[in-house]
Amino acid sequence: MVKRTSKILTVIGVRKMHYRTLGKTGIKVSILGFGVLRLPTKGRGKIDIDESIKIIRKSIDGGINFVDTAFNYHNGKSEIILGQALKDGYREKIILMTKNPLWEVKSVEDFDRLLDEQLAKLEVDYLDIYIFHNVHLKRYQEVIQEFNLLEKMKQAKKNGKIKHFGFSSHDKPKNIKKYIDENDFEVMLVQYNFADPINEEIIQYAQEKGLGVILMGPCGGGRLTNEPTEEMKKWLTPGKTNFSDMAFKFVWSNPHVDIALSGMSSDRMVDENIALASSDNYQLNTEEKEHLQKVAQKYKETYDLNCTQCDYCDGCPEEVNIKLIFEQLMVSRDPLRMHGARTNYRGIGLAKKFPGKNALACVECGECLEKCPQEIPIIDRLKEAHSILKERDN
Repeated sequence: MVKRTSKILTVIGVRKMHYRTLGKTGIKVSILGFGVLRLPTKGRGKIDIDESIKIIRKSIDGGINFVDTAFNYHNGKSEIILGQALKDGYREKIILMTKNPLWEVKSVEDFDRLLDEQLAKLEVDYLDIYIFHNVHLKRYQEVIQEFNLLEKMKQAKKNGKIKHFGFSSHDKPKNIKKYIDENDFEVMLVQYNFADPINEEIIQYAQEKGLGVILMGPCGGGRLTNEPTEEMKKWLTPGKTNFSDMAFKFVWSNPHVDIALSGMSSDRMVDENIALASSDNYQLNTEEKEHLQKVAQKYKETYDLNCTQCDYCDGCPEEVNIKLIFEQLMVSRDPLRMHGARTNYRGIGLAKKFPGKNALACVECGECLEKCPQEIPIIDRLKEAHSILKERDN
């Protein structure tokens, strides 16, 4: 078992930042990591490159030293833009992690080809951490085991292309335990937040096995940052309009967690998140724990769609704006926001900020079903969304 430590680093011109040790890697990492998944855009899928570089560098200047990306983020552009952001000495300031796209591996040779391609896109000589992306049982058996990819990871480490390796998963906890027990992984990336704490036991298990524990979705992919219902507002932190601060505090209060990733897309998000991660009050107090238990219960009662807004479903052949539709479906669960949700839904394809098509354009091809890490029955939920959101308010 690797003992977790938490340090505060204070640098001239930089806010103090809390750091922990990333399991058996021994690396000191900021408790807040930058996930390069939700970069600022000028329109659907069009990344604002200059603004993206600015906020990535701002986060690093603010004390964040862990940056995560992936082969497929932003339709393959995330690694390229991050590579640009890490020029001018910024690469040396961070721990860089990206992911092996298992769905692209059709032969053992593909591992090296993909790794070299990712190194080239990032314009770096090595990765601090390289992990298998979105491992589930079928991929584990038919790709990782079939092509003996763990040995390829070890060889890449021996050759100096990577320093540490691990996996990410949205799988059931019992399967995640299998991946831990049967391999020599050094880090694990899983989802965990106050509204969906199903991985709590496996997080502790991984930590006890010495793995560094990295978390995605501390705010449910932004779902927990939406304006709460009137009933829930009484539990907000004074001055706050959503539960994002308590969501991060919940994660950081878990002693088995090293890093919470956040997909930040604006100066404001960077400032707010760094301020919280640098605060003396970065963990829940007794009153906040009591409030959050009530909030979590209300979320479970109110929101039944576990969409994290990851946008993996982007690229629908019929241009259905699945992410936006599901956002409005979740918003509509609050009666006071139903009118706005319906207005936004009717604006899809008409308003510039709502591109694409509504749920009626779905031809049930099923392409999106294979992409969704949450295994949401997207086709059925699109039908539900249309039936609810098409109506005009009386």
